[in-house]
Amino acid sequence: MFASVIFTTYNHPRWLEKTLWGFSAQSYRDFEIIVADDGSNEETREVVERLKTEIDIPIQHIWQADDGFQKCRIMNKAIVASRGEYLIFTDGDCIPHPEFVQNHVTLAAENTLLSGGYFKLPLDVSRAISKQDILSGDCTRPGWLLRHGVAFTPKIAKLYSHPLLGAILDALTITRATWNGHSSSTWKKHFIETNGFDERMQYGGQDREFGERLMNLGLKTRQVRYRCSCVHLDHGRGYARPESIAKNRSIRKYTREHRVTRTDYGIEPNPGKASGEN
Repeated sequence: MFASVIFTTYNHPRWLEKTLWGFSAQSYRDFEIIVADDGSNEETREVVERLKTEIDIPIQHIWQADDGFQKCRIMNKAIVASRGEYLIFTDGDCIPHPEFVQNHVTLAAENTLLSGGYFKLPLDVSRAISKQDILSGDCTRPGWLLRHGVAFTPKIAKLYSHPLLGAILDALTITRATWNGHSSSTWKKHFIETNGFDERMQYGGQDREFGERLMNLGLKTRQVRYRCSCVHLDHGRGYARPESIAKNRSIRKYTREHRVTRTDYGIEPNPGKASGEN
């Protein structure tokens, strides 16, 4: 099965490069990478163009002009450009476990969304990770991280990604399966059915709202946080705004209460209809 891995980026070329090297080291090879660029400058384009010549996985760079935080808009453009029948979403600041794509593809099921996990790294370790640490898979191994100063927490078990152990831990976890930005996947046809992400939404809950529409559509959720994991590189979030978070909560509330399955503000916009806009 050919898959598309989609993630957004915005002026974090060092973190983006580490993410791309992580996908170059995947055990599963039948996929493409789509960098959904929400208005980055020339340095990001140079990183992508250079790695296109160094990585043997096809890379698409989908760019839009900087208009503030417009993640939903650029993700919809990436969905349209994708060639895979199965779409895996992560972030441009996450280095995937070497089995990340393999496990998403292996665990894919009809009418199901997969909800994966991540392990957040401190800033000093995020900066120190080298290309070789990524290509060898060391930076996603619990033992290596502990030796390099990461404090122990039971959450580090998400990085083992062992099929049997992971299945047991996923069955035991009390964490609810949701659509999240760092590790989630489902079939492309479901993105088309729901009309993709709601482009009225900026930072704060936009991924969850999309997942809620998938569930309203009748998709089952499957928790795979111990089998489809990545390490999250630390950085600031200057784009978080209370007003956008409040607006997004209102849209999510409407989606839940009215069992919305398709947004009128997505891949094919239809602003003539009222779909919960306040």
